[in-house]
Amino acid sequence: MNTFYLGNRQDFERKAFDYLTKCDAWKCIITKANDTKDSKWRDEVKEIIETMNFLLETLKQRKFIQTDLYNRLIIDPKKVILPYADFLPDVSSKTNEIVVVPYIVLRNSPTWKIAKYITDLLQPVVDKTLKATTFHDDIDFIHKLNHYVHHDKHLKPTTLFCSIRIVNYYTLDLNKKLLDTVEYFLRDHVISNKLDQLSIQTVKNILYLYLDNNIFCYQDKIYRYEKGSPDTMPLSDILLDIYVFSWQNEIFNQIRRSKDLFGRSKDRIFFTWNQSNKIDLENFLQTIQDHRPNVQFESCIGMNVSFLNAYIENRQGQLFTRVYHHSNLQRYTLPYVLHHSEVEHSNWLRTALIRCVCLCTSIEDFHHERIYLDLTYLTNGYSLEFVESHMEHFFNFFHMSSMRFSNDQSMYDKFRNLLFGYMTKQHQRCDELQEMKNKGQVIQLNYRYEYGPRCEFNKIFHQLWLDYFKEHRSLSKNKINVLLTTRHLHSLNTLLTKEKLSLSSSSSSSSSFLEP
Repeated sequence: MNTFYLGNRQDFERKAFDYLTKCDAWKCIITKANDTKDSKWRDEVKEIIETMNFLLETLKQRKFIQTDLYNRLIIDPKKVILPYADFLPDVSSKTNEIVVVPYIVLRNSPTWKIAKYITDLLQPVVDKTLKATTFHDDIDFIHKLNHYVHHDKHLKPTTLFCSIRIVNYYTLDLNKKLLDTVEYFLRDHVISNKLDQLSIQTVKNILYLYLDNNIFCYQDKIYRYEKGSPDTMPLSDILLDIYVFSWQNEIFNQIRRSKDLFGRSKDRIFFTWNQSNKIDLENFLQTIQDHRPNVQFESCIGMNVSFLNAYIENRQGQLFTRVYHHSNLQRYTLPYVLHHSEVEHSNWLRTALIRCVCLCTSIEDFHHERIYLDLTYLTNGYSLEFVESHMEHFFNFFHMSSMRFSNDQSMYDKFRNLLFGYMTKQHQRCDELQEMKNKGQVIQLNYRYEYGPRCEFNKIFHQLWLDYFKEHRSLSKNKINVLLTTRHLHSLNTLLTKEKLSLSSSSSSSSSFLEP
């Protein structure tokens, strides 16, 4: 169920080393000589941790943070695992040559606790401020585009579409400028100038500890981030949302006068253009590029563009959309999953079918995508019975069993509207769940699972929770949301992942800085 890259190891490692050397997002701070014992660089890393703890202690002594927060953020060197840079081939690259990208996980790193705290602190403010100009996903994008076309009646035969991809999204600017941008954002959008009883300056100081101490190792070197932080951290997306928000307003303020549609999803931006022709729009974007050269982006302008997983086209004032398949991605492959593959791929099939309905304006295109999904699952080893049962369940769930083999366009249009309404409720529930997470009202539990009545187990668990905590002041059903997820132990992750480096002396014999 997974896709492997097979190639020359030396060539792959050379590409990885070149990437680290040429990228200006980090710099090497420690190099381990061949004749140097591990203890020397371990001591240097511990010195970084001690400096962080000293600054936290200073904030506590000066009454900028309370003791409980200090205890929450203080770093124990014995529990720290130094992140290691793994490299993966970028299959979406436009060139025929294999391009590698780093994958760095910061869990249990020196900055892990701070990152988690700042994430919880900033998430509510960012969500509230950016909600109006954010696309949840491709379905939300198409839904809002349909509203712009069919409800607002703003699509004209001359309307242009523009999609933008920020090329250097995770390395936009130096950390100092990123810090300043976050400070300006908070002063503009936090009325009380305080978050969780902390002043904005204190939040900035704690955030500085995070940004200035994101380190990782690769082979015999330790690197420190100079721009941004790893894309595996939720905090990275929050900080970049804030930074890009100030940049994208140059576009948004221009197009909102003509009531055009505008929205962003991470590094992708889409908007409609009714003000003038393509050349004027290109000149406008070039002006923005010249004004803020650190934000490097690619744009596509025309009557038809692709955005996220959707292809959209303006056909003389009529909107046409369908699923977009990236030409550089291998066909008939399933997504890589971390947990139980059959469970995850079952959920993904349902999501993919909903996406097909919402993205395809034509029933013929929908059936084409449905057949494509059938072949994808059969190609990847799933049985015909598995595919048929999931397809049947999908249509029965929405009480549209006749839709599976129908070519009635009007019935299909009603089906699309039904699913748009369903997904709107799902997005609302996601927003509500995020609000509960922000308030600390979500508990996430996981259990080991190979096979068996998983749904029945979950049902019994939730019933037992309800029975035992029915009258509890903080754990009752109306006070807390319990999320159950499964863990699949016999995975390729467990088999192939290298053991990460711990700074505790007790683990030094079982983990090596130089082991591949």
